[in-house]
Amino acid sequence: MAWKTLDDMDLAGKVVLVRVDVNVPMENGRVTDATRIEKIVPTVTDILARGGKPVLLAHFGRPKGRIVDDMSLRHILPALQAALPGNRVLFAGDCIGPVAKAAVSALRPGEVLLLENTRFHPGEETNDATLAAAMAALGDVYVNDAFSAAHRAHASTEGLARLLPHAAGRLMGEELRALDAALGSPRRPVVAVVGGAKVSTKLELLGNLVTKVDHLVIGGGMANTFLVARGIEVGKSLAERDMAATALEIVAKAKAAGCAIHLPLDIVVAREFKAGAASETLDVTACPIDAMILDAGPKTVAALRALFATARTLIWNGPLGAFEIAPFDAGTVAAARAVADLTRAGKLVSVAGGGDTVAALHQAGVAGDFTFISTAGGAFLEWMEGKDLPGVAALLQ
Repeated sequence: MAWKTLDDMDLAGKVVLVRVDVNVPMENGRVTDATRIEKIVPTVTDILARGGKPVLLAHFGRPKGRIVDDMSLRHILPALQAALPGNRVLFAGDCIGPVAKAAVSALRPGEVLLLENTRFHPGEETNDATLAAAMAALGDVYVNDAFSAAHRAHASTEGLARLLPHAAGRLMGEELRALDAALGSPRRPVVAVVGGAKVSTKLELLGNLVTKVDHLVIGGGMANTFLVARGIEVGKSLAERDMAATALEIVAKAKAAGCAIHLPLDIVVAREFKAGAASETLDVTACPIDAMILDAGPKTVAALRALFATARTLIWNGPLGAFEIAPFDAGTVAAARAVADLTRAGKLVSVAGGGDTVAALHQAGVAGDFTFISTAGGAFLEWMEGKDLPGVAALLQ
């Protein structure tokens, strides 16, 4: 992939429209997790250092084209100011029109301007050309730093890039380089770990991965469906029995592509799904009819450690078990720590993404040890499915 970066752009004296993702969680009018805000700081400060005037465009919640006070971006202004303590952060009550134009015109060097929620306009989500043109009229250069919104062809993510000189921001560039290293032009062998509840939600993902990776590890409830397809009893475990034929099709596709599929060798089962429930570790073929498979066992983890040690690249999406509840987090935590050890030793490029995955890696205490962790959610999943992302495609033109 070839895209321009801030290094390729003349920003001195220019108004730079920056699409960011600051769709952060809030409670009682306060931001409870400012991670997404903190991640845009390198791009904003770099634009300022190059003499540009950053004007931030973003969505917040799902107002569906209506003005909803609770979804106004003015609520995040204190957190944004805290992330940029050396610069005055201003706010405009619209992202187009006279209010936005006046705020942009009044912007002084060293100041940052946050415009109101782009989704207050119905044309945002329909990629309306008139709305994109109204946004473009405010600036000289467009920078997209919101990979997490790149899977949507919206006015501020796709339409705007077609109207102004454009580049990827620092966060966007980091994400694209990491993802290219994982699946675009990876060091081999490549291992993909895919977990989660249902095969049906990740059909496209599995279908794409078996043609791209050397080994596919399947865990969580998804693994149960593949076990059922092999004629193995899973008791009361979560499993999509009607997807057994589809699972076998995926296995056949993997075999044809030379991709080895890895399923649990042993399992941790319980009769109750609650913290501290009595559990036992059994061979994968020995699940009692009244029990649920809730985690991968130690033999499985040992096999994964050996597999990971042969890999040069690993990509992870989804836990191996019910990691939210102890003791059923043990398999996911142990596997994650094995990946972290290899990454720290310089033997493995590791990329992970997806809400549950990120939470599991934090729980294991290794989130900072992976090569890259994507917080992009849906965009990360669609990229793993092999889909073109409109916001990225627009930057490549």
